[in-house]
Amino acid sequence: MKASLVTSGLVAVVVGFGGSVAVVIAAADSLGATEAQKASWITVLCLSMAAGSLWLSWRSKMPVVLAWSTPGAALIAASVGIDMEQAVGAFLVAGALIVLTGVIRPLGAAAARIPAALATALLAGVLFDFVAGAVVDSVALPVLGVPMVAAFLLVRLWSAAWAVIAAICVGVGIVLAAGMHGALPAIALSPPVLIVPVLDAGTVLGLALPLYIVTMASQNLPGIAVLRADGYAPPVPAILNVTGALSVLTAPFGGHTTSLAAITAAICTGPDAHPDPQERWKGGLVYGAGYAGLALIGASVVVMAASLPGALITILAGLALIGPFMGALRAAFGSGGDSFPAALTFAVTASGVSFWSVGAPFWGLALGLLAMALAGLRARAGAR
Repeated sequence: MKASLVTSGLVAVVVGFGGSVAVVIAAADSLGATEAQKASWITVLCLSMAAGSLWLSWRSKMPVVLAWSTPGAALIAASVGIDMEQAVGAFLVAGALIVLTGVIRPLGAAAARIPAALATALLAGVLFDFVAGAVVDSVALPVLGVPMVAAFLLVRLWSAAWAVIAAICVGVGIVLAAGMHGALPAIALSPPVLIVPVLDAGTVLGLALPLYIVTMASQNLPGIAVLRADGYAPPVPAILNVTGALSVLTAPFGGHTTSLAAITAAICTGPDAHPDPQERWKGGLVYGAGYAGLALIGASVVVMAASLPGALITILAGLALIGPFMGALRAAFGSGGDSFPAALTFAVTASGVSFWSVGAPFWGLALGLLAMALAGLRARAGAR
């Protein structure tokens, strides 16, 4: 196997895991997850990504690499009044919807008809708290935040993918040098922990449906676009069926959703991985093997995170999500059309309000759709 295939696969693992694991831990914390449940969450997601990437890459002979839904984790972290059992019920529903999207063509068509401006405005509203939180904690703890942000900005001049890794290295280095940490863990295996799901209408509307939309709009569709941009014809129904089924299987152990990788996928799909497109699928095997290795140390990652200052996790999560936040804003408001429905969706989602036990993302999308429908009625009435 060509060395560039090995390095591209491993770099994609490092960038994908290191750049977003803080967001997953923040999501688990927001649900009141125990240390064992957090470790289980990370472990089963890594196993899911490993198995799915190995199978799909081998089967399709394309570099099909999977990821956890980082925007989905941000959505979970922004939800209020939801516990682990209710969240697991929502994860099951979201995974089932992804499977149905691959199986039932009308559902796939309906998902594709959700206005992109509203889906991305919803995502931007979810991510706003994380980006703002990084600013707040950087000011509150400047000895940690300022060097991390400086490292992020400097490295981003050359590589956006490695900027978050640079911030991690600087932040952890400062924490270790200053003794700002608790007892550091030894390497430990991570057994999955079964969580009995609870289904209720409020959580389905307020979390499961937005989680499905955000995962499709910000992970699966861009991931498909990355593959097509590099000359591949990805088997979309098979990818959705596999990622949805894996999401359903891992949900009872805490995993939220498994999806196509988007940004990190480009590391494995382009000519830098291998000049021959027909050989790049082997990089997907390396990627899968890398995540299989990470699955073994999920418990250690969680204990390590718990020993570090909370501000470090908050700042890392915010920096990791600046890129997706910027992209979501551009997609929501850069079309040149009527931006009011998108602005309404963004404002309501970012507010964090909750009515009838249904969270802000649902209401933001609902009000945005209503505003768009009313604008359409007015336009048709004026044309008569």
